[in-house]
Amino acid sequence: MCAFILALAATLCLEGASPGAAGDLPAKLADPGQWAIQTGDYAATRFSRLDQITTANVKDLTPVWSFSTGALRGHEGGPLVVDDVMYVHAPFPNMIYALDLDHDGRVLWSYTPRQDPQTIAIMCCDTVYRGLAYADGRVFLHQADTTVVALDAKTGKVLWSVKNGDIARGETNSATVLPIRDKIIVGIAGGEYGARCHITAYEAATGKRLWRAYSVGPDEDLLVDPDKTTELGKPIGRDSSLKTWSGDQWRLGGGCTWGWFSYDPELDLFYYGAGNPSTWNPMQRPGDNKWAMTIFARSPETGTAKWVYQMTPHDEWDYDGVNEMVLSEQTIDGRSRKVLSHFDRNGFGYTLDRVTGELLVAEKFEPTVNWATRVDMDKASPTYGRPLVDKRYSTETKGEDETTQGICPGAPGAKNQAPSAYSPLTGLNYVPVNRLCMDYEPFRVTYTPGQPYVGATLTLYGPKEADGRTGRFIAWDPKTGKIVWAKEEPFSVWSGALATAGGLVFYGTLEGYLKAVDAKTGAELWRFKTPSGIVGNPMTYTHKGRQYVAVLSGVGGWAGIGIAAGLTDPQDGSGAVGAYQSLSSYTAMGGVLTVFGLR
Repeated sequence: MCAFILALAATLCLEGASPGAAGDLPAKLADPGQWAIQTGDYAATRFSRLDQITTANVKDLTPVWSFSTGALRGHEGGPLVVDDVMYVHAPFPNMIYALDLDHDGRVLWSYTPRQDPQTIAIMCCDTVYRGLAYADGRVFLHQADTTVVALDAKTGKVLWSVKNGDIARGETNSATVLPIRDKIIVGIAGGEYGARCHITAYEAATGKRLWRAYSVGPDEDLLVDPDKTTELGKPIGRDSSLKTWSGDQWRLGGGCTWGWFSYDPELDLFYYGAGNPSTWNPMQRPGDNKWAMTIFARSPETGTAKWVYQMTPHDEWDYDGVNEMVLSEQTIDGRSRKVLSHFDRNGFGYTLDRVTGELLVAEKFEPTVNWATRVDMDKASPTYGRPLVDKRYSTETKGEDETTQGICPGAPGAKNQAPSAYSPLTGLNYVPVNRLCMDYEPFRVTYTPGQPYVGATLTLYGPKEADGRTGRFIAWDPKTGKIVWAKEEPFSVWSGALATAGGLVFYGTLEGYLKAVDAKTGAELWRFKTPSGIVGNPMTYTHKGRQYVAVLSGVGGWAGIGIAAGLTDPQDGSGAVGAYQSLSSYTAMGGVLTVFGLR
């Protein structure tokens, strides 16, 4: 019981706000009956303290109402619930609906942005959007065309809007935002078009830009202190990024920030990852390409980075580092630590001390990963903290216009953007997994603003060990870096996870099943086939004292791009069409919200 109380108290601390924090968001996050931001809490645990739905009664879960979004293509992210109103989003052109929970989802208001249709052509991997955020009576939308909009939560009226990027340069958006006190933190996408990406803070009340920090380039653009910003305990030094790029290639350097954000109110630091360097052809960008593929810990007040850690120096495989940073308290080697857990596309699960950036654990969470043998954990070694690359799977070793075969994972990663969950009751992370390998051929590419700047051709397929099954859902111990249990799935798990105090974990499948499994054992306890494949994230809330679970279905994203965009060439979608060609036998397009409750 003591361990239970301590674990729960740690989670509650991260849901709240730092002393003197303004606004109503901390109270909304502390109320388990509401779901005010996409990650559920600041710690990005996607854990709910609601416990009406349990391992004993989940078999009685049934759909109680549904709502069509009126849109096709990939429905990533999930709905919000604040004060008996549900806010639902859709992919491009990013329609928003406010639904009255007192009347089974009656539409209170809707908002449809006007966006340039050309935006669709430059979105990397389907027209997905990962969802809204709420704070202080405002609903925040970050449109595909990079326009950030604040809407009045009661009326849908536009309070302000601001452009965060330029689609003429290939800059787009698919990510949510994170409200912190009087600010919202905003990322950007466009690495496949040679964008040099950044993280930006805007004033939540007005949309005024407060600061911007780039992932690559000069120190003043990075918002780093050469003497105080550290990596693995050592100062990064002056020109830490510029020294790792050839010439001016950093100006097209990528490092995009289209993933998830988390925040520790006590430390007053927020955490996120930077994506791949541009181009995908490693021969055109010699060096480590810092600080692409990097975990950042930054001050929300000034944007200054306290520490960084680069997971995949000189990325040769498109292993974006933007997946979520999950914050928890763990006892490691007899010492209580405030840690960050991250499941990277490169196939390694990392646990770091989020105060200092010390690397505590780095282990493969998908056993077929072969591009690196391990991460060097010897602090006395000159390669400490770096992955030890197996040259057989180095795309640079063979060079341009040559194909390197059998690389695992494939470019979509051993885990893509679908967010994991963490339960303080079990101490485990619950992780959606892709089991893909690839053949990779880099080629020389010339930069033209607004045109693709990729420089590689891929073929994707499942590993031989998987017997045609390209998905797994696993429980992971962040203290030891070990898989506790694993559940095989026919297709990559592209849905996020939800853990609850009822001892359950929910996740969706590409065929369209929403599933509930036992958090301790992984035993499947319930499933329901929704109208389309699930690439969205389940959430839970209460209304009039009753617990509900809700999820968006609508196949798409990188895995479902063949169905979503009507593509048939196996090489399209950077090889995803071929890898998931049988998915069309199981599901079809359609955007639907389904809400479940106990009979």
